[in-house]
Amino acid sequence: MDWKYLLTSFEGRINRAKFWACIGVFFVGAIIAMIIDNLIGTTIQNLPYGYVYVLYVLAMLYPVFSVYAKRWHDRDKSGWWTLIVLVPIIGGIWLLVELGILQGTRGPNRFGPDPLA
Repeated sequence: MDWKYLLTSFEGRINRAKFWACIGVFFVGAIIAMIIDNLIGTTIQNLPYGYVYVLYVLAMLYPVFSVYAKRWHDRDKSGWWTLIVLVPIIGGIWLLVELGILQGTRGPNRFGPDPLA
């Protein structure tokens, strides 16, 4: 898996397996950042996260949006559909279903060749 392409490019398509692999890596990184915060005592007022976690989240914004965009492209939609998450409750569910559960477009589409081909 080409991690540089996955995390830095907004071009192309990825399948569900690569999407979930990236989400897993992001999640594990967040857990590690929280553990580091708790070990060194940099938590913010009784919250489960601190400065290390906040820096991690800020650093991961670009890679996360990159992965989301490629997955939206596999669904033959613009990466701007990521903004659906701003709609309370329904937006997060929609994002989860579209990117994590539904199959991508079979064959080539306007964003590139089928990643499973």
